[in-house]
Amino acid sequence: MTFQRFAFNNIIRSKRTYAAHFLSSSFSVMVFFTYSLLLFHPDLQGELASTSKTMSLLGTMGMQISQYLIFVFSFFFLLYSVSSFLKTRKKEFGILIMHGMTPAQLNKLIFLENMLIGVASITFGILIGLIFSKLNLLASENILAIDKGLPFYVPIKAVFTTIGAFLILFLVISLFTSKMVKANKLIDLMKSEEKPKPEPKASKALAFLSVLLIGLGYGCVFYFVLERNFIMPYLLGGVVFVVIGTYFLFSQLSVYVIRVLKKKDTVFFNKTNLLTISELAYRMKDNATMFFMLAIVSAVAFTGIGTCLAMGNKGLTEMINPFAFTYTSLGENPQEGEHITEIKKQLTRSNFSYQVAVTNPKFTENNLVLIKVSEYNKFAKIFGYEMEKLDNDQQTIIVPSIVSQKEKYARGKDIPEKIDVVQENLEMSLQVKKAVPYIVLPNTIGAIIVVSDSLYDKIPNRKTEDDSYVMKSQYGFVVENWEKSRVVTKKLEATMGNNNSVQAHHYFKALYSEWIFSKQENGILLIVSVLVGIVFFTFAASLLYFRLYADLEREQQQYEMIAKVGLSRRELKKIVTRQLTLMFFLPLIIAIIHSGVAFIALQQLIDFSVLKMSILIILAFISIQSVYFFTVRWRYLQRLYKKIM
Repeated sequence: MTFQRFAFNNIIRSKRTYAAHFLSSSFSVMVFFTYSLLLFHPDLQGELASTSKTMSLLGTMGMQISQYLIFVFSFFFLLYSVSSFLKTRKKEFGILIMHGMTPAQLNKLIFLENMLIGVASITFGILIGLIFSKLNLLASENILAIDKGLPFYVPIKAVFTTIGAFLILFLVISLFTSKMVKANKLIDLMKSEEKPKPEPKASKALAFLSVLLIGLGYGCVFYFVLERNFIMPYLLGGVVFVVIGTYFLFSQLSVYVIRVLKKKDTVFFNKTNLLTISELAYRMKDNATMFFMLAIVSAVAFTGIGTCLAMGNKGLTEMINPFAFTYTSLGENPQEGEHITEIKKQLTRSNFSYQVAVTNPKFTENNLVLIKVSEYNKFAKIFGYEMEKLDNDQQTIIVPSIVSQKEKYARGKDIPEKIDVVQENLEMSLQVKKAVPYIVLPNTIGAIIVVSDSLYDKIPNRKTEDDSYVMKSQYGFVVENWEKSRVVTKKLEATMGNNNSVQAHHYFKALYSEWIFSKQENGILLIVSVLVGIVFFTFAASLLYFRLYADLEREQQQYEMIAKVGLSRRELKKIVTRQLTLMFFLPLIIAIIHSGVAFIALQQLIDFSVLKMSILIILAFISIQSVYFFTVRWRYLQRLYKKIM
């Protein structure tokens, strides 16, 4: 038998232990390949560039940064995974050395094993990536709202980039790990698994500090959101407090709670609780760092995916700007009538139901925008809002022009009692009757105030050196099913342009184009967050699987002895199920709580419900984890039954 064959047989014999390591490595290769597939797609950048050059640049940067993240994280994950695995093989290495293997040969064996797994992972990962490449392209074109689609192509560059990157990674990992095994005394290697573990200890102060830090972190985040001062140190401080608190929760609080339970005789000595609680103390202490990583990574994945889905939702775009088309006429615009007629004609021809209203704003020297109450009521009627009435010329109504203003007015904040109007020789103070808590007028720069028609007629418009810059009128079109107006939007943008055109004396804006821009922007972030999040989640899950199987032999010996004094199959299943449930779902529950707080804060920030999306995301991850839990529990119990029962 050759040395290479011996290394290969070693892997085959330990296939159950290597399985999670191999599959998670293959998965990271597949995701890296998927990013390369999109990055080098000949049509993707052109389609994104058709929206804007910024979008194309964002797409390129997003895919590249994701590749770097996966590569770096894969390196540390594999290094940690392999080094932990080597520690469990000390007895095996002791036997090999006892049979005459030299330290150099042992290093060579470890190097060959890692490279064989690496090459197999690269091959399998790319193969799976190629099989699902068309499906990934279809999903990406839908997420990024690409009209012409992303046809399949032969991704030669993506294949070679992936092979090159991961060959280097596995080569470095193999060199590192082959040097990790030191030629300890033979007796130490042979008895490494027999050394008793020290009693898990926890600090009461750090245990309570974990709760305090998490609560403080939540408080900082909500203060940042509710006060709307957007002081970044509060947000960053909140995140840091939650992360540190979560680490202490797993490393200190969990062990402390188990220690308290052990002191309660009625709980500890109740049926099989003695075995369950005693073993949990060791498991929680041993796996604290892994549980912490799983909780934080899952929370980031949930929040990132939920945020991207919310930001790309048409409802949010519509909330910011409720008008499907906004036409602004500047100065003496000879094409105004022709353009408005064209918009109406295109909408009618495409069978869209629409309503339109127009306003003729006036601008004051102190940067106020004046609107007639009669014009305001036309817009209010379209949206079904309350019609307003001013009792005299000294009253005014404030109308928000941006979402942050709308939210403040809805909460009764920052509403002045009076507003001063300054225009040429006219100076007057108006009593604020109310502040409207919704956006009802086309986007206008400046604070919008509604005045009586008679006062509006008395106030002259602000004079400028060049009237071509002055807004004369603004039309707002409210269209049903505007998200289906792609064809109409393209035709109108081709006719009127989609940029500010002072020379043409008009400005045309389509909500569909804004939505597509937002959808593509957040679609890129969604692809990044979903795939990177799943890779992190898979790595953490595979580490959990590995730790279970690393302790399997010790568990078999322990339960075999207990079975001799009457431990039944049902009781064994109950003990294992309780332990695994806590190990699999405690980090997930903490992640759900963290992301739940983040979703509540996000909802307060954007004033848009993300409840449905957040629940769907969380349920999806719980479903995946549940399937994984039942699969691992079944396999784990079968191994225990085979040895014990």
